[in-house]
Amino acid sequence: MHKPGDVVLGGLFEVHYTSVFPELSFTSEPNQLTCQRFVTAGFRHAMTMAFAIDEINKNSHLLPNVTLGYSLYDNCGTVVIGFSAALLLASGQEEQFLLQEKCLGTPPVLGIVGDSMSTSSIATSDVIGLFNLPIVSYFATCSCLSDRRRFPTFFRTIPSDAFQVRAMIKILKRFGWTWVGLLVSDDDYGLHVARTFQSDLAQFGGGCLAYSEILPWGEDPAEVKRIVEIMKKSTARVVIVFAPEIHMIQLMEEVVRENVTGLQWMASEAWSAAAVLQTPRLMPYLSGTLGIAIRRGEIPGLRDFLSRIRPDIHISSSSNNYGHSMVMQFWEYTFQCRFAPPPAGWMEAGGELCTGQEDLESGAAELLDVSDLRPEYNIYKAVYALAYALDDLLQCKPGRGPFSGHSCATLQTSEPCQLMHYLEKVNFTTSFGDQVSFDENGDALPIYDVMNWLWLPDGRTKVQNVGLVKKLASKDEELTLDDDKIFWNFGSKQSPLSVCSESCPPGTRMARRKGQPLCCFDCVPCSQGKISNDTDSVECTSCPEDFWSNAQRDHCVLKKAEFLSYHEPLGICLTTTSLLGTFICAVVLGIFTYHRSTPIVRANNSELSFLLLVSLKLCFLCSLLFIGRPRLWTCQLRHAAFGISFVLCVSCILVKTMVVLAVFKASKPGGGTSLKWFGVVQQRGTVMVLTSIQATICTAWIVSASPAPHKNTQYHNDKIVYECVVGSTVGFAVLLGYIGLLAVLSFLLAFLARNLPDNFNEAKLITFSMLIFCAVWVAFVPAYVNSPGKYADAVEVFAILASSFGILLALFGPKCYIILLRPERNTKKAIMGCSITKT
Repeated sequence: MHKPGDVVLGGLFEVHYTSVFPELSFTSEPNQLTCQRFVTAGFRHAMTMAFAIDEINKNSHLLPNVTLGYSLYDNCGTVVIGFSAALLLASGQEEQFLLQEKCLGTPPVLGIVGDSMSTSSIATSDVIGLFNLPIVSYFATCSCLSDRRRFPTFFRTIPSDAFQVRAMIKILKRFGWTWVGLLVSDDDYGLHVARTFQSDLAQFGGGCLAYSEILPWGEDPAEVKRIVEIMKKSTARVVIVFAPEIHMIQLMEEVVRENVTGLQWMASEAWSAAAVLQTPRLMPYLSGTLGIAIRRGEIPGLRDFLSRIRPDIHISSSSNNYGHSMVMQFWEYTFQCRFAPPPAGWMEAGGELCTGQEDLESGAAELLDVSDLRPEYNIYKAVYALAYALDDLLQCKPGRGPFSGHSCATLQTSEPCQLMHYLEKVNFTTSFGDQVSFDENGDALPIYDVMNWLWLPDGRTKVQNVGLVKKLASKDEELTLDDDKIFWNFGSKQSPLSVCSESCPPGTRMARRKGQPLCCFDCVPCSQGKISNDTDSVECTSCPEDFWSNAQRDHCVLKKAEFLSYHEPLGICLTTTSLLGTFICAVVLGIFTYHRSTPIVRANNSELSFLLLVSLKLCFLCSLLFIGRPRLWTCQLRHAAFGISFVLCVSCILVKTMVVLAVFKASKPGGGTSLKWFGVVQQRGTVMVLTSIQATICTAWIVSASPAPHKNTQYHNDKIVYECVVGSTVGFAVLLGYIGLLAVLSFLLAFLARNLPDNFNEAKLITFSMLIFCAVWVAFVPAYVNSPGKYADAVEVFAILASSFGILLALFGPKCYIILLRPERNTKKAIMGCSITKT
């Protein structure tokens, strides 16, 4: 389809989307290719270019006094036809161009709008680039076409697939879809997308591909069936398809046959608005589809232009090597008629002849539907980009031009490479308000609409705009979505879940499954002492020293403090027992004080008995220093008080034992002098000296290596055990050893005196009390060493209380029994009589 002009622009459009190749017998000249399956949308694309050129010719401000013409070709959805048409446009071999003398005159075309397919654009640009002829595509999205070294003359008004892929990934991230399937066409468009998508998805999206399959060209039912089987078996609920409409038609036929439901489809710009897929048969499966669509625009006056199309207007200026003109083919397809002369048998079969006066308003609704202009808007911008570049070329001032010698190009001397110079710098705004310019790679400013397919209750289909993806000059891709408008084709009416593994909640970490993609992992709980407070944490972090992980392992909590407390049952029992022992001592002391004049109290130095009771009270009370949170003063005082109190107690017992032996010896003939050297003063002095030695040991210990409070985290990971470290093990051993030495000595002396007469039988009580004392403390050592934390303190308190009660009951129990219950035996006569009787 052609229109003459001062400058001619070429156009390549997919008016038919398939073709039939003739048989090549190599014995005769082959027939021409036959284009099949007329596409009304493709025809509207061609007419949009014609309208844009017509509008520019009427614009007095753009290219005044210059008439633009066009040469429009149908590529029939086939690379070889599109490539041939491009060569015809570049070389002008189809028609004779009359040039002036000296070979002056405009070339066949100064620029080409097209091609629609990436593969065709690659083939065309590779060759047409040698002519330095600019090509502005409206639908070729392959990112490979941004390679300026290979395609220096290629421009496009549609964003590159590199941006479309990132826009898709933005949507995946928005809904948390990390496990998706990818289907691409077996051409440059699909194969480049597959490579870009896989690398960008891992780098920017954090997702993985469950499968990546290539849709075959042509009829290959077995391969399509195999792909659908993979889709059925996969756990991925989201399927992304980068392929032309023809591939989707073949795929959906098999999807319907296999009844594969429950999938969320995502459409590339190649089929996101394809009306051929929006049928009652396919919509139960495709309803809810989210798609990336070319930016919708408005072209005022286009509908009126389309409604005025008539075969009689365009037929005279149109010719086509492949049959009728585009307009005639459209007319015959739309009204199901044939122009004269009709094909053989047409009239006999009841066919009608076309008059050219059929009503477009009633019969060509699809052509006249300009409510969703997307590729058309890109075509419109492409034509205007070439027109503005040509206008800038003609506005050049002589002597200020960009070419050699600051020269300018003229209409008669202009070359395609000169137009390309201005095309690279073109910058204008459409009537719809969109800015049009090209970057260093020939790509337009990227912007896409996000579309959603609805299947309405009345059976109608609606494709609605639910968002926008665009990239500003200094920012990353920006996604705007209206979630409330999106229709989901699921029972829940909510976004589906498409993940290989559920997100790992806080308190767990991701552990990759061997041999599977990154998105397939197990959630492993954090070990004790470690936490993760984010979803999908790669590793768990350790808590600080004084903190521990909670039960959910999602945050650190302060470790529990453990010590022998007054508030816990064990502490309460020990405290009660300690106070009970103190109280009993006080009662016994009161009884002895009240009966201090009786023989049983006065016997064997009552002063030592009172001092012994006081020391036992101190022993009971010093155990309280082991209960409660350790402080520096309690740590220093507890062992000192314990050591001195017990030495005082055992010293009194030792002296009492020595008194028993001395009295027994003095009762024998010639032994009267034995008591002379062991009187009351010597007894007091002995107790004081022995106790002073222990006090000296405690002082040296505290001064040299003082016991101190310590936070121990070794016993329990989740607890801090507060304990007193002894500071010097030697000091502690000397303290216990000195007590043990006195106790053993007292035991041996009392054991030797066990068979003395009854009136001196206190030695038996001392022997029994020391036996208890020694047994308790011998058992204490291993129990203390093997008891962790607060239980070590509890063992020591128990030893103190047990040994104290042993001494108290063994020494003072029988005497209190006599004083309170057998007072008749608490007389000097009874005591002496007992002795005489037994003699």
